[in-house]
Formats: sequence, structure tokens, C-alpha cells
Amino acid sequence: MAPTALITGITGQDGAYLAQLLLGKGYEVYGVVRRSSHFGIADHRLRWLKIQKDVRFLDANLTDLSSLVRSVEAARPDEVYNLGAQSYVASSWQQPLLTGNVTGLGAANVLEAVRIAQPNAHFYQASSSEMFGLIQEAHQSERTPFYPRSPYGAAKLFAHWMTVNYRESFAMHASSGILFNHESPLRGIEFVTRKVTDAVARIKLGLSDELRLGNIDAKRDWGHARDYVEAMWMMLQQEKPDDYVVATGRTTSVRDMVEIAFGHVGLKSSNYLVIDPALFRPAEVDILLGDPTKARKTLGWEPKTTLEEMICEMVDADLERHNNQGHLVPA
Repeated sequence: MAPTALITGITGQDGAYLAQLLLGKGYEVYGVVRRSSHFGIADHRLRWLKIQKDVRFLDANLTDLSSLVRSVEAARPDEVYNLGAQSYVASSWQQPLLTGNVTGLGAANVLEAVRIAQPNAHFYQASSSEMFGLIQEAHQSERTPFYPRSPYGAAKLFAHWMTVNYRESFAMHASSGILFNHESPLRGIEFVTRKVTDAVARIKLGLSDELRLGNIDAKRDWGHARDYVEAMWMMLQQEKPDDYVVATGRTTSVRDMVEIAFGHVGLKSSNYLVIDPALFRPAEVDILLGDPTKARKTLGWEPKTTLEEMICEMVDADLERHNNQGHLVPA
């Protein structure tokens, strides 16, 4: 009998790649989606991967425990992946209470639904490197103290510790992946990597003449979402649940990432880049650099895609989108 997985946040970048991975392994995949009058647009990432017809959708919301219980009862999953969240750091400053309710309490709702309706299921929580925030160690591992610097990071930290508590209190197979920044052609255009690659594509095609950014000296540990969802799956195949940092172990500045993107199309960033003070965060996370030693040793996981390969893939995808205006364009 085929294993069954339930994914919250299935219409997001990670959810789409995870669904593709699990379908390729023979899983029956259910996805929790909140009601929207624009679902034909919301599932664009699944359509981009050509898997939208292979997923079974369940109507539920992370803020509504009853709907989550019904979804778990309907799917009877062997594995539950909680990827749903208000996931944009900048928006968390404008919507801190919504972020807390969805990203923080929403995870607790999913844990409770699993505990009530399918307690033997293996559970995955999408934790975040933003929990480290004002870093306490040069390389952040599972033992590094947390110091979130945004409502998003604080909400993710609540969800992370709730996962630990459900694991220890109810003997649930509940694991957290502390994922560092991971990108792809399916990344939302509000995120800096996709903002850059989309702007580079538009500039190359003569559709724009500038790229406006904030703090380009911030440094991040960037990997490919396609590689990182494999680590999620690996965590739930382990005999014992645990928490794992998933990262490349390499940090790069936004400035250097911009250079890679412009260089791929033969342009100089200095001719188009505009620094806009309005785009700086209220409290900046200056540098993040993950230590994925545990994931490598315990899970046997390794990132397969370099930053350069990923950025070039993203630029090429955005060039294709603008050349085929209106066809499967992720927002």
C-alpha cells in the first residue's frame, strides 16, 4: 500500500517541490489549502511542475483546529509536513499578530490535530534560520542559542519549541528542519533572490531600467529548495525524531548574488542598481551561516546545487516567463 503524506503550504515553493518529490516516490499526496476565490492562480507552482492533477486538496486553515482535525482524519497520513506560514519577514513587521497566529499558533494547531487524529504519523515542522537572528555563534548549528530579530523569527521559534514539546510530552515522531535560505524559480517575487533575478530578466529584455534594493551587504547561506525538501523527507525516515540544520555552509552577500545574476546575462550591476533606504528592515539580520554537519552525518544529506547554478536557473526561468507573458508566471 502506498504511503500517504499531508502537506500544509502545498501551494508554496517548498510544498510544490516536496509534493513532486513524494509523488516520485509513490506517495499519495494530500495538500491543505485555505479557501480562496483565486485558487486557479494560487496553485501556479504545482502547475509549473505539472503535478496539480496528482495532488488531492483539502479545505482547511492553520488558524482553525477543527478543519485541521478533519483534514488529518480524511487523509490518514503516514507523514505530515507543516510548511504553511506567513513566510515573508518584511510583512511580519506590518502584520505581527497575523504572523504569530498563522506561523506560530498555526503550527501548534497542526501538532494538536495530528495528536488527536493520527498520533503515530511522522511530523515535520518547517523551522527557520531566522530564529538565530542576532547570531550568537559564527556558524549556527542545532546547539546555537536563538535570538530572533523579527515577528516572523519569533513566531517560528514558538512553533519550533512546540514541536519539541509535543515530541517529548506525547512521544510523537516530530522533527524540525532549521532551514537556511533556500530559493528556486518558484520563489515568490517579494523575496530578494527572485526580486533580483526577475529584475535582471526585465532589464535584459528592455522592460525595466533599474533594480531597487535595501541592505545589499547582508549575507545569507543560500541553497536550492529542491535539495532542501529532500532533507525534510529524510528526517521523517529516521527511527528517532530530531532537529536538523539544513544549509550549504557557505555565506554570500546580496551584493555578490546580484553580481552573479547580472553577469549571467552579460550586464554590469552598477549600471542598474539603486539602493533604497525605505527597503531596509527595522532590525537587520546581518549574516547567517549554517553548520549542516549533523544532517550530513546522520541523514546522509548533501546539497547538490551551487549558488551560481541556482541563480542562473532562476534568471533563465524569469527570462522565459517574460518571453511567454502570462503563462504560468509565479508571483
